[in-house]
Amino acid sequence: MSNSAAAAVLTTADLTEAIRAVRTLLSKADIDRGEVDFEAVIRSPHVLAQVLHVLPDLRWWASADEEHGSSAAGDDPADCLPIRVFDWGRPLDRAEPFVAALGPDPAAVRWDLDAWPAVPEAGLEAISQKYAYLTLTVNSRDLYQDEPSQDHTIHVHARDRTSDQIARVHWLADQVGGRFSGRVELAPL
Repeated sequence: MSNSAAAAVLTTADLTEAIRAVRTLLSKADIDRGEVDFEAVIRSPHVLAQVLHVLPDLRWWASADEEHGSSAAGDDPADCLPIRVFDWGRPLDRAEPFVAALGPDPAAVRWDLDAWPAVPEAGLEAISQKYAYLTLTVNSRDLYQDEPSQDHTIHVHARDRTSDQIARVHWLADQVGGRFSGRVELAPL
């Protein structure tokens, strides 16, 4: 297992703006075999119903711990709220409906890309799938939903904090009218 450096490049209170920025960044990536991963804390029956409509076979466990309920045990998630969602390897088209279903609950949606292509005019070489990720945190400033907030943050993943890696972060931030804030979180891949 390896880690990446998830660099915050745009924070906004406008979820529509965040989704638009994600779409722009995805248009810069190779996504032919991409997939999406979800992590969330779901607190209300209403949000749970909306999320289950998007992902009927949702993988989750009770926030207290798995002994208090989980999808693996066949428990009813409505009886175990709040729950933590850890659902991986979904088709890309599930991302936006999942985000729309969240309401005020915090989440992280990570797009696992095939690559960040080379950008010769910016002096950037291609980055392989191993480090080609993009994460949108919704109603949270961090990747792990530990800092709930009223805004949403886009993180671009880099292999490390070397100048060539940070150059791509700056370039991608520029593509969406953001800027690299200097905030980086360690993200297990």
